[in-house]
Amino acid sequence: MIVRAIELSEANALIVAHHRHHKPVKGHRFSLGAFVDDALVGAAVVGRPVARECDQRRWLEVTRLVTDGTKNACSALYAAAARAGKALGYLKIQTYILDSEPGTSLKASGWVKEGIAKGRSWQGRTQGTEGRFWD
Repeated sequence: MIVRAIELSEANALIVAHHRHHKPVKGHRFSLGAFVDDALVGAAVVGRPVARECDQRRWLEVTRLVTDGTKNACSALYAAAARAGKALGYLKIQTYILDSEPGTSLKASGWVKEGIAKGRSWQGRTQGTEGRFWD
């Protein structure tokens, strides 16, 4: 498996085909793809943090991560996103997962659970909780 930069349109096509609960994104700072024998098997979309209290200029957030189920693709993408962010001079990269997701790939790629974030709607109402991870 190799990981390399891809276009947002390629990542969004994979999101449409395989993501369980998210839709494609409108923008990004960069996107990475995992390839096996020249076939795109996973993608990570990395953008600015969604939460307004996060440092919008010096932090990154993996806003989408999707695979077709290829073993180790998630871990490879999370690790590559963290390395790329550091190489570009960002101080922190983070992501959020649902309570129902175990975070195995994040832990395997060296990310640390920072805590629980209370999910909120745009109107400020609590919607549930999510785990927040960072590298």
